[in-house]
Amino acid sequence: MAHRSAVALAFVLAVGVTNGVSADPGRNLASACMACHGTDGRSVGGMPGLAGQDRAYMARQMREFRDGKRPATLMHQIAKGYTDEQIDLIAAYFAAQKTGR
Repeated sequence: MAHRSAVALAFVLAVGVTNGVSADPGRNLASACMACHGTDGRSVGGMPGLAGQDRAYMARQMREFRDGKRPATLMHQIAKGYTDEQIDLIAAYFAAQKTGR
């Protein structure tokens, strides 16, 4: 029985990996930002690039958008959907990205 459980677990993990499911929760959350801020936060113009930015700065800005302390046209609505922990994960993900292509 233990062998079957191990095989089943290996299958589930393999399917998740081959289907493009990321094990990085920060990347999963940050993917919503990429439509405007570019793939992995590397903007191609019009929006600020997030790749390589200071983690604490990004987290602070997101909280200020969320809490209505920083004016915005759209970001204040988007940021309201995130908890402090999720904001920290998003900021850490973008801070770890290289700015070059």
